[in-house]
Amino acid sequence: MPNCNPSDLEIFVPDTQNTWNKSKIQHAHRRLGFSTSNLTINSALSITPSAYIDGLITDAIALGVMDAPTWSNMSENDYADINTEIPIQQEELALHFVDDMLDNGLRGRFTLFWHNHFVTRLEDYRCPSWMYNYYQTLHVYAFGNFKSFVSAIGTTPAMLVFLNGFQNAAAEPNENYARELLELFTLGVNNGYTQTDIVNISRALTGYTGYTEYCAPLTFNSDDFDTEDKTIFDQTGNWGYDDVIDILFEERGGLIATYICSKIYAHFVSPEINETIVSQLAATFTTNNFELEPVYRQLFKSNHFFDSMAIGTIVKSPYDGFIAFVIETKFEFPNDFKGALIRFSGEIGQDIFNPTDVAGWQGNHEWINSSTLLGRWQLYEYYLWTIWNNYREQLRIFAIDLSSDTETDPAVIARNIIDHFISSGLETQADYEIATVVLKDQVPQNYFDNNLWNLQWESAPYQVLVLLFHITKIPSFQLK
Repeated sequence: MPNCNPSDLEIFVPDTQNTWNKSKIQHAHRRLGFSTSNLTINSALSITPSAYIDGLITDAIALGVMDAPTWSNMSENDYADINTEIPIQQEELALHFVDDMLDNGLRGRFTLFWHNHFVTRLEDYRCPSWMYNYYQTLHVYAFGNFKSFVSAIGTTPAMLVFLNGFQNAAAEPNENYARELLELFTLGVNNGYTQTDIVNISRALTGYTGYTEYCAPLTFNSDDFDTEDKTIFDQTGNWGYDDVIDILFEERGGLIATYICSKIYAHFVSPEINETIVSQLAATFTTNNFELEPVYRQLFKSNHFFDSMAIGTIVKSPYDGFIAFVIETKFEFPNDFKGALIRFSGEIGQDIFNPTDVAGWQGNHEWINSSTLLGRWQLYEYYLWTIWNNYREQLRIFAIDLSSDTETDPAVIARNIIDHFISSGLETQADYEIATVVLKDQVPQNYFDNNLWNLQWESAPYQVLVLLFHITKIPSFQLK
Protein backbone atom coordinates (compact mmCIF):
# COMPACT_ATOMS: atom_id res chain seq x y z
CA MET A 1 0.00 0.00 0.00
CA PRO A 2 1.26 3.52 -0.72
CA ASN A 3 2.10 5.90 2.10
CA CYS A 4 -0.45 8.73 1.97
CA ASN A 5 1.11 10.94 4.64
CA PRO A 6 2.03 14.21 2.86
CA SER A 7 3.69 16.02 5.77
CA ASP A 8 7.38 16.82 6.19
CA LEU A 9 9.96 16.60 8.98
CA GLU A 10 9.66 20.22 10.01
CA ILE A 11 8.74 20.66 13.67
CA PHE A 12 4.99 20.49 14.24
CA VAL A 13 3.68 23.92 15.25
CA PRO A 14 -0.08 23.93 15.99
CA ASP A 15 -2.43 26.44 14.47
CA THR A 16 -6.19 26.98 14.41
CA GLN A 17 -6.63 24.37 11.68
CA ASN A 18 -4.25 21.78 13.13
CA THR A 19 -4.45 21.94 16.90
CA TRP A 20 -2.45 20.35 19.70
CA ASN A 21 -5.13 18.20 21.29
CA LYS A 22 -5.91 15.04 23.22
CA SER A 23 -5.83 12.88 20.11
CA LYS A 24 -2.28 13.92 19.19
CA ILE A 25 -1.01 13.57 22.75
CA GLN A 26 -2.49 10.09 23.01
CA HIS A 27 -0.97 9.27 19.62
CA ALA A 28 2.48 10.30 20.86
CA HIS A 29 2.18 8.21 24.01
CA ARG A 30 0.67 5.18 22.26
CA ARG A 31 3.49 5.11 19.73
CA LEU A 32 6.43 6.16 21.92
CA GLY A 33 5.15 4.42 25.04
CA PHE A 34 1.95 2.66 26.06
CA SER A 35 -0.53 5.56 26.28
CA THR A 36 -1.13 7.89 29.22
CA SER A 37 -3.77 9.21 31.58
CA ASN A 38 -6.13 12.18 31.22
CA LEU A 39 -4.16 14.01 33.92
CA THR A 40 -0.99 13.85 31.82
CA ILE A 41 -2.90 14.88 28.71
CA ASN A 42 -4.30 17.97 30.41
CA SER A 43 -0.79 18.99 31.54
CA ALA A 44 0.63 18.42 28.06
CA LEU A 45 -1.90 20.75 26.46
CA SER A 46 -0.14 23.74 28.04
CA ILE A 47 3.25 22.82 26.51
CA THR A 48 4.34 23.07 22.88
CA PRO A 49 4.51 19.71 21.08
CA SER A 50 8.23 20.13 20.46
CA ALA A 51 9.01 20.84 24.11
CA TYR A 52 6.75 18.03 25.22
CA ILE A 53 8.45 15.41 23.04
CA ASP A 54 11.86 16.69 24.05
CA GLY A 55 10.86 16.28 27.68
CA LEU A 56 9.61 12.73 27.17
CA ILE A 57 12.86 11.67 25.52
CA THR A 58 15.05 13.49 28.03
CA ASP A 59 13.18 11.95 30.94
CA ALA A 60 13.47 8.46 29.43
CA ILE A 61 17.23 8.83 29.03
CA ALA A 62 17.57 10.10 32.60
CA LEU A 63 15.88 6.99 33.99
CA GLY A 64 19.07 5.03 33.58
CA VAL A 65 19.06 1.24 33.65
CA MET A 66 17.51 -1.45 35.78
CA ASP A 67 19.22 -2.17 39.10
CA ALA A 68 21.00 -5.51 39.06
CA PRO A 69 18.97 -8.28 40.73
CA THR A 70 20.68 -10.41 43.36
CA TRP A 71 21.08 -13.22 40.84
CA SER A 72 22.56 -11.09 38.03
CA ASN A 73 25.94 -12.86 38.19
CA MET A 74 24.86 -16.33 39.26
CA SER A 75 26.31 -19.30 37.39
CA GLU A 76 25.40 -22.96 37.65
CA ASN A 77 27.39 -23.74 40.81
CA ASP A 78 25.75 -20.85 42.69
CA TYR A 79 22.34 -22.51 42.63
CA ALA A 80 21.02 -24.76 45.37
CA ASP A 81 18.12 -25.99 43.21
CA ILE A 82 18.70 -24.73 39.69
CA ASN A 83 15.52 -26.19 38.18
CA THR A 84 13.35 -24.43 40.77
CA GLU A 85 15.21 -21.13 41.03
CA ILE A 86 15.74 -20.36 37.33
CA PRO A 87 12.03 -20.11 36.39
CA ILE A 88 11.45 -17.79 39.36
CA GLN A 89 14.28 -15.49 38.27
CA GLN A 90 13.11 -15.48 34.67
CA GLU A 91 9.61 -14.48 35.71
CA GLU A 92 11.04 -11.75 37.96
CA LEU A 93 12.72 -10.10 34.99
CA ALA A 94 9.66 -10.54 32.78
CA LEU A 95 7.53 -8.86 35.46
CA HIS A 96 10.05 -6.02 35.61
CA PHE A 97 9.69 -5.63 31.84
CA VAL A 98 5.90 -5.33 32.24
CA ASP A 99 6.33 -2.77 35.04
CA ASP A 100 8.69 -0.76 32.83
CA MET A 101 6.09 -0.71 30.06
CA LEU A 102 3.45 0.31 32.57
CA ASP A 103 5.39 2.93 34.55
CA ASN A 104 8.19 4.12 32.25
CA GLY A 105 6.49 4.23 28.87
CA LEU A 106 9.29 5.34 26.56
CA ARG A 107 11.97 3.19 28.15
CA GLY A 108 9.66 0.17 28.08
CA ARG A 109 8.69 0.85 24.48
CA PHE A 110 12.19 1.35 23.14
CA THR A 111 13.50 -1.64 25.06
CA LEU A 112 10.77 -3.73 23.47
CA PHE A 113 11.51 -2.29 20.02
CA TRP A 114 15.21 -3.11 20.17
CA HIS A 115 14.47 -6.49 21.74
CA ASN A 116 12.57 -7.22 18.53
CA HIS A 117 15.50 -6.00 16.42
CA PHE A 118 18.47 -7.61 18.19
CA VAL A 119 16.52 -10.79 18.76
CA THR A 120 17.54 -13.53 21.16
CA ARG A 121 15.31 -16.30 22.46
CA LEU A 122 15.32 -17.28 26.11
CA GLU A 123 14.18 -20.77 25.13
CA ASP A 124 17.57 -21.23 23.44
CA TYR A 125 19.87 -19.98 26.20
CA ARG A 126 17.62 -20.21 29.32
CA CYS A 127 20.07 -18.60 31.75
CA PRO A 128 18.72 -15.73 33.97
CA SER A 129 22.09 -13.94 34.34
CA TRP A 130 22.53 -13.94 30.56
CA MET A 131 18.92 -12.79 30.22
CA TYR A 132 19.59 -9.86 32.56
CA ASN A 133 22.84 -8.95 30.77
CA TYR A 134 21.01 -8.85 27.43
CA TYR A 135 18.12 -6.79 28.87
CA GLN A 136 20.54 -4.36 30.50
CA THR A 137 22.33 -3.89 27.17
CA LEU A 138 19.03 -2.96 25.52
CA HIS A 139 18.47 -0.40 28.31
CA VAL A 140 21.95 1.12 28.02
CA TYR A 141 21.91 1.65 24.26
CA ALA A 142 18.24 2.11 23.32
CA PHE A 143 18.72 5.90 23.16
CA GLY A 144 22.46 5.88 22.50
CA ASN A 145 24.95 5.20 19.74
CA PHE A 146 23.88 2.51 17.31
CA LYS A 147 27.40 1.48 16.32
CA SER A 148 28.24 0.94 19.99
CA PHE A 149 24.93 -0.90 20.37
CA VAL A 150 25.84 -3.34 17.58
CA SER A 151 29.25 -3.89 19.11
CA ALA A 152 27.92 -4.50 22.62
CA ILE A 153 25.00 -6.75 21.74
CA GLY A 154 27.12 -9.18 19.74
CA THR A 155 29.20 -10.26 22.73
CA THR A 156 26.35 -10.67 25.20
CA PRO A 157 26.16 -14.32 26.26
CA ALA A 158 22.51 -14.45 25.18
CA MET A 159 23.45 -13.51 21.61
CA LEU A 160 26.61 -15.64 21.54
CA VAL A 161 24.57 -18.69 22.49
CA PHE A 162 21.45 -17.92 20.46
CA LEU A 163 23.34 -17.35 17.19
CA ASN A 164 26.15 -19.82 17.85
CA GLY A 165 28.94 -17.30 18.33
CA PHE A 166 30.27 -19.36 21.22
CA GLN A 167 30.86 -22.19 18.73
CA ASN A 168 32.68 -20.01 16.20
CA ALA A 169 36.31 -21.14 16.25
CA ALA A 170 39.14 -20.93 13.72
CA ALA A 171 39.19 -24.69 13.28
CA GLU A 172 35.43 -24.83 12.75
CA PRO A 173 33.92 -21.43 11.88
CA ASN A 174 30.19 -20.82 12.31
CA GLU A 175 28.60 -18.25 10.01
CA ASN A 176 25.30 -17.83 11.84
CA TYR A 177 25.95 -14.57 13.68
CA ALA A 178 27.90 -13.02 10.80
CA ARG A 179 24.93 -13.63 8.50
CA GLU A 180 22.35 -12.16 10.86
CA LEU A 181 24.63 -9.23 11.73
CA LEU A 182 24.36 -8.14 8.10
CA GLU A 183 20.98 -9.52 7.07
CA LEU A 184 18.88 -8.47 10.06
CA PHE A 185 20.85 -6.21 12.40
CA THR A 186 22.56 -3.65 10.13
CA LEU A 187 22.01 -3.88 6.35
CA GLY A 188 18.92 -5.88 5.50
CA VAL A 189 18.49 -8.93 3.31
CA ASN A 190 20.79 -9.04 0.24
CA ASN A 191 21.75 -5.41 0.70
CA GLY A 192 25.39 -4.52 0.10
CA TYR A 193 27.18 -7.73 1.07
CA THR A 194 28.18 -11.06 -0.44
CA GLN A 195 28.58 -14.60 0.82
CA THR A 196 32.34 -13.96 0.79
CA ASP A 197 31.82 -11.06 3.21
CA ILE A 198 29.83 -13.34 5.51
CA VAL A 199 32.53 -16.01 5.44
CA ASN A 200 35.30 -13.55 6.24
CA ILE A 201 33.31 -11.72 8.91
CA SER A 202 32.59 -15.05 10.62
CA ARG A 203 36.35 -15.74 10.65
CA ALA A 204 36.99 -12.30 12.18
CA LEU A 205 34.40 -13.00 14.88
CA THR A 206 36.02 -16.23 16.02
CA GLY A 207 37.34 -16.73 19.54
CA TYR A 208 34.39 -15.94 21.81
CA THR A 209 34.40 -19.53 22.97
CA GLY A 210 35.65 -19.19 26.55
CA TYR A 211 33.23 -21.26 28.60
CA THR A 212 33.64 -22.63 32.12
CA GLU A 213 30.14 -23.50 33.27
CA TYR A 214 26.49 -22.86 32.47
CA CYS A 215 25.49 -19.23 33.11
CA ALA A 216 29.11 -18.11 33.60
CA PRO A 217 30.41 -15.27 31.41
CA LEU A 218 31.53 -16.21 27.90
CA THR A 219 35.00 -14.82 27.21
CA PHE A 220 37.43 -14.40 24.34
CA ASN A 221 39.82 -17.31 23.82
CA SER A 222 42.75 -16.32 21.61
CA ASP A 223 43.49 -19.98 20.85
CA ASP A 224 40.23 -20.18 18.88
CA PHE A 225 40.75 -16.94 16.95
CA ASP A 226 41.54 -17.10 13.23
CA THR A 227 44.79 -15.13 12.82
CA GLU A 228 44.88 -15.28 9.01
CA ASP A 229 44.05 -12.26 6.84
CA LYS A 230 40.39 -11.70 5.95
CA THR A 231 38.94 -9.51 3.22
CA ILE A 232 35.79 -7.67 4.32
CA PHE A 233 34.17 -5.16 1.97
CA ASP A 234 37.45 -5.05 0.00
CA GLN A 235 39.57 -4.30 3.06
CA THR A 236 42.17 -6.96 3.88
CA GLY A 237 43.91 -7.58 7.19
CA ASN A 238 44.04 -9.75 10.29
CA TRP A 239 40.69 -8.38 11.36
CA GLY A 240 39.01 -9.11 14.68
CA TYR A 241 35.67 -8.27 16.30
CA ASP A 242 36.20 -4.51 16.70
CA ASP A 243 37.59 -4.25 13.16
CA VAL A 244 34.45 -5.86 11.76
CA ILE A 245 32.26 -3.20 13.39
CA ASP A 246 34.55 -0.36 12.25
CA ILE A 247 34.76 -1.60 8.65
CA LEU A 248 31.02 -2.31 8.48
CA PHE A 249 30.07 1.22 9.52
CA GLU A 250 32.86 2.82 7.49
CA GLU A 251 32.09 1.01 4.25
CA ARG A 252 28.32 0.55 4.52
CA GLY A 253 27.27 3.41 6.79
CA GLY A 254 24.76 4.87 4.35
CA LEU A 255 23.04 1.53 3.84
CA ILE A 256 22.96 0.91 7.59
CA ALA A 257 21.41 4.33 8.22
CA THR A 258 18.67 3.78 5.64
CA TYR A 259 17.87 0.28 6.90
CA ILE A 260 17.69 1.25 10.57
CA CYS A 261 15.70 4.43 9.91
CA SER A 262 13.28 2.36 7.82
CA LYS A 263 12.74 0.03 10.78
CA ILE A 264 12.24 2.95 13.15
CA TYR A 265 9.77 4.51 10.71
CA ALA A 266 7.85 1.26 10.17
CA HIS A 267 7.45 0.66 13.89
CA PHE A 268 6.68 4.18 15.09
CA VAL A 269 4.97 5.82 12.09
CA SER A 270 3.70 3.42 9.42
CA PRO A 271 4.55 0.02 7.93
CA GLU A 272 4.20 1.71 4.51
CA ILE A 273 7.60 3.38 4.20
CA ASN A 274 7.94 6.98 3.03
CA GLU A 275 11.34 6.82 1.35
CA THR A 276 11.79 10.60 1.27
CA ILE A 277 11.32 10.86 5.03
CA VAL A 278 13.56 7.85 5.69
CA SER A 279 16.29 9.34 3.48
CA GLN A 280 16.23 12.56 5.51
CA LEU A 281 16.32 10.63 8.79
CA ALA A 282 19.24 8.55 7.49
CA ALA A 283 21.14 11.76 6.70
CA THR A 284 20.59 12.91 10.29
CA PHE A 285 21.75 9.51 11.52
CA THR A 286 25.04 9.53 9.61
CA THR A 287 25.72 13.22 10.28
CA ASN A 288 25.43 12.49 14.01
CA ASN A 289 27.75 9.46 13.87
CA PHE A 290 24.91 6.97 14.32
CA GLU A 291 23.50 8.51 17.49
CA LEU A 292 19.86 7.45 17.80
CA GLU A 293 18.63 10.35 19.91
CA PRO A 294 18.79 13.01 17.14
CA VAL A 295 16.81 10.74 14.82
CA TYR A 296 14.16 10.19 17.47
CA ARG A 297 13.84 13.89 18.20
CA GLN A 298 13.64 14.83 14.53
CA LEU A 299 10.97 12.27 13.69
CA PHE A 300 8.80 12.46 16.77
CA LYS A 301 8.56 16.26 16.82
CA SER A 302 7.68 16.48 13.13
CA ASN A 303 4.61 17.38 11.12
CA HIS A 304 4.92 13.94 9.59
CA PHE A 305 4.62 12.09 12.89
CA PHE A 306 1.62 14.16 14.00
CA ASP A 307 -0.18 14.09 10.65
CA SER A 308 -3.74 12.77 10.93
CA MET A 309 -2.82 10.09 8.37
CA ALA A 310 -0.41 8.60 10.94
CA ILE A 311 -2.92 8.34 13.79
CA GLY A 312 -4.76 5.11 14.52
CA THR A 313 -3.22 3.18 11.62
CA ILE A 314 -1.08 0.43 13.22
CA VAL A 315 -2.45 -2.74 14.79
CA LYS A 316 -1.63 -2.95 18.50
CA SER A 317 0.52 -5.81 19.71
CA PRO A 318 -0.90 -7.75 22.68
CA TYR A 319 1.19 -5.65 25.09
CA ASP A 320 0.34 -2.41 23.25
CA GLY A 321 -3.34 -3.07 23.67
CA PHE A 322 -3.47 -4.34 27.20
CA ILE A 323 -0.92 -2.05 28.87
CA ALA A 324 -2.60 0.93 27.21
CA PHE A 325 -6.00 -0.25 28.45
CA VAL A 326 -4.75 -0.41 32.04
CA ILE A 327 -3.16 3.05 31.79
CA GLU A 328 -6.16 4.65 30.08
CA THR A 329 -8.68 3.27 32.57
CA LYS A 330 -6.45 3.56 35.67
CA PHE A 331 -7.97 0.28 36.86
CA GLU A 332 -6.16 -1.84 39.42
CA PHE A 333 -3.47 -4.09 37.94
CA PRO A 334 -2.71 -6.81 40.51
CA ASN A 335 0.70 -8.50 40.44
CA ASP A 336 -0.85 -11.92 39.90
CA PHE A 337 -2.59 -10.55 36.82
CA LYS A 338 0.75 -9.34 35.45
CA GLY A 339 1.93 -12.94 35.43
CA ALA A 340 -1.29 -13.95 33.69
CA LEU A 341 -0.71 -11.20 31.10
CA ILE A 342 2.78 -12.54 30.34
CA ARG A 343 1.50 -16.06 29.81
CA PHE A 344 -1.64 -15.03 27.91
CA SER A 345 0.24 -12.63 25.61
CA GLY A 346 2.64 -15.42 24.79
CA GLU A 347 -0.26 -17.62 23.76
CA ILE A 348 -1.62 -14.96 21.39
CA GLY A 349 1.67 -14.20 19.71
CA GLN A 350 3.92 -11.98 21.85
CA ASP A 351 6.04 -14.02 24.22
CA ILE A 352 8.53 -11.51 25.63
CA PHE A 353 12.13 -12.72 25.59
CA ASN A 354 10.98 -15.29 23.00
CA PRO A 355 10.15 -13.56 19.68
CA THR A 356 8.95 -15.87 16.94
CA ASP A 357 12.39 -16.32 15.37
CA VAL A 358 15.57 -14.33 14.70
CA ALA A 359 13.58 -11.98 12.43
CA GLY A 360 11.33 -11.09 15.37
CA TRP A 361 7.61 -10.42 15.49
CA GLN A 362 6.52 -9.00 12.14
CA GLY A 363 3.83 -6.87 13.76
CA ASN A 364 0.88 -4.87 12.42
CA HIS A 365 -1.61 -7.16 10.65
CA GLU A 366 0.43 -10.22 11.65
CA TRP A 367 -0.84 -9.72 15.19
CA ILE A 368 -4.40 -10.55 14.18
CA ASN A 369 -5.90 -13.82 13.01
CA SER A 370 -9.01 -15.80 13.93
CA SER A 371 -7.43 -17.40 17.01
CA THR A 372 -5.38 -14.46 18.33
CA LEU A 373 -8.31 -12.04 17.98
CA LEU A 374 -10.49 -14.34 20.05
CA GLY A 375 -7.67 -14.59 22.57
CA ARG A 376 -7.49 -10.79 22.83
CA TRP A 377 -11.19 -10.58 23.56
CA GLN A 378 -10.88 -13.27 26.21
CA LEU A 379 -7.97 -11.45 27.88
CA TYR A 380 -9.97 -8.21 28.17
CA GLU A 381 -13.03 -10.10 29.42
CA TYR A 382 -10.97 -11.91 32.04
CA TYR A 383 -9.45 -8.64 33.23
CA LEU A 384 -12.73 -6.72 33.24
CA TRP A 385 -14.48 -9.43 35.23
CA THR A 386 -11.56 -9.23 37.69
CA ILE A 387 -12.22 -5.50 38.05
CA TRP A 388 -15.96 -6.11 38.43
CA ASN A 389 -15.49 -8.76 41.09
CA ASN A 390 -12.87 -6.90 43.13
CA TYR A 391 -12.78 -3.19 42.25
CA ARG A 392 -16.14 -2.44 40.64
CA GLU A 393 -16.36 1.14 41.92
CA GLN A 394 -13.38 1.94 39.66
CA LEU A 395 -15.72 1.48 36.68
CA ARG A 396 -17.90 4.34 37.94
CA ILE A 397 -14.90 6.55 38.72
CA PHE A 398 -13.48 5.99 35.24
CA ALA A 399 -16.72 7.08 33.53
CA ILE A 400 -17.17 10.09 35.81
CA ASP A 401 -13.63 11.27 35.09
CA LEU A 402 -14.45 11.34 31.37
CA SER A 403 -17.83 13.06 31.79
CA SER A 404 -19.19 14.13 35.18
CA ASP A 405 -21.16 12.60 38.04
CA THR A 406 -24.23 14.59 37.01
CA GLU A 407 -24.23 13.81 33.26
CA THR A 408 -27.59 12.26 32.36
CA ASP A 409 -27.19 11.69 28.62
CA PRO A 410 -25.94 8.14 27.91
CA ALA A 411 -25.05 9.16 24.35
CA VAL A 412 -22.58 11.74 25.66
CA ILE A 413 -21.08 9.30 28.16
CA ALA A 414 -20.77 6.53 25.57
CA ARG A 415 -19.09 8.88 23.08
CA ASN A 416 -16.67 10.21 25.70
CA ILE A 417 -15.61 6.70 26.67
CA ILE A 418 -15.26 5.51 23.07
CA ASP A 419 -13.28 8.54 21.95
CA HIS A 420 -10.98 8.10 24.93
CA PHE A 421 -9.87 4.75 23.53
CA ILE A 422 -10.23 5.37 19.78
CA SER A 423 -8.61 8.63 18.67
CA SER A 424 -10.22 8.65 15.24
CA GLY A 425 -13.64 7.84 16.69
CA LEU A 426 -16.20 5.47 15.20
CA GLU A 427 -17.01 5.52 11.51
CA THR A 428 -20.70 6.43 11.71
CA GLN A 429 -23.25 7.96 14.02
CA ALA A 430 -25.06 4.62 13.91
CA ASP A 431 -22.03 3.00 15.56
CA TYR A 432 -22.27 5.49 18.43
CA GLU A 433 -25.99 4.82 18.73
CA ILE A 434 -25.34 1.09 19.05
CA ALA A 435 -22.80 1.80 21.81
CA THR A 436 -25.33 4.02 23.57
CA VAL A 437 -27.86 1.20 23.57
CA VAL A 438 -25.22 -1.08 25.06
CA LEU A 439 -24.51 1.43 27.84
CA LYS A 440 -28.21 1.79 28.65
CA ASP A 441 -28.26 -1.96 29.32
CA GLN A 442 -31.55 -2.86 31.06
CA VAL A 443 -32.41 0.55 32.53
CA PRO A 444 -35.94 1.52 31.34
CA GLN A 445 -35.98 4.21 28.65
CA ASN A 446 -38.17 6.60 30.63
CA TYR A 447 -35.35 7.17 33.14
CA PHE A 448 -33.22 8.52 30.32
CA ASP A 449 -36.08 10.47 28.73
CA ASN A 450 -36.73 12.26 32.02
CA ASN A 451 -33.05 12.84 32.89
CA LEU A 452 -33.41 10.74 36.03
CA TRP A 453 -30.44 8.45 35.42
CA ASN A 454 -26.77 9.37 35.92
CA LEU A 455 -23.49 7.68 36.78
CA GLN A 456 -24.28 7.69 40.48
CA TRP A 457 -26.91 5.03 39.96
CA GLU A 458 -26.26 1.65 41.52
CA SER A 459 -26.39 0.01 38.09
CA ALA A 460 -23.85 2.40 36.50
CA PRO A 461 -20.67 0.34 37.13
CA TYR A 462 -22.20 -2.68 35.41
CA GLN A 463 -23.41 -0.51 32.52
CA VAL A 464 -19.87 0.79 32.05
CA LEU A 465 -18.60 -2.77 32.21
CA VAL A 466 -20.81 -3.98 29.36
CA LEU A 467 -19.85 -0.94 27.28
CA LEU A 468 -16.18 -1.76 27.77
CA PHE A 469 -16.85 -5.34 26.68
CA HIS A 470 -18.41 -3.88 23.54
CA ILE A 471 -15.56 -1.43 22.88
CA THR A 472 -12.82 -4.05 23.14
CA LYS A 473 -14.48 -5.91 20.24
CA ILE A 474 -14.66 -2.88 17.93
CA PRO A 475 -12.08 -3.28 15.10
CA SER A 476 -10.67 0.24 15.45
CA PHE A 477 -9.99 -0.42 19.15
CA GLN A 478 -7.22 -2.72 17.95
CA LEU A 479 -5.42 0.22 16.28
CA LYS A 480 -3.01 2.77 17.74
